[in-house]
Amino acid sequence: MTAVEPKSSNELAEARTRMAAGRNMMAAERTLMAWIRTSLSLMSFGFTIYKLLQGFQSGGSALPSANSPRNMGLFLTGMGAVAVILGTIEYVGIMRELRKEQPMRVLRSSLVMAIVMAAANVFLFFGILTKVL
Repeated sequence: MTAVEPKSSNELAEARTRMAAGRNMMAAERTLMAWIRTSLSLMSFGFTIYKLLQGFQSGGSALPSANSPRNMGLFLTGMGAVAVILGTIEYVGIMRELRKEQPMRVLRSSLVMAIVMAAANVFLFFGILTKVL
């Protein structure tokens, strides 16, 4: 049996610092994914409410306003877009701070997904705004 050589306190401190940076990065990614889930929920709920109220309106149901379907859809999809954009801005700021301490990749899958969701939200918002959908 070979004996394991004990590590110095500096080596242990560096290893712990690297692990802490990794945990912080994963926490930032989990937070961004929560923003993405919230955005997706708002986007899908906004579109569903828009189409549902639009169907009621075309079926002859009386709504408080002729623009109720459009306004509800715009509000919810707009909030979804704002949520994912703010979450992405927060994530990028945190990653910048973490990269000062430890080098890591800039383009991560959660960031790509957030950008795709932001684009989808903005597309849906303007689709409802111009009544294309």
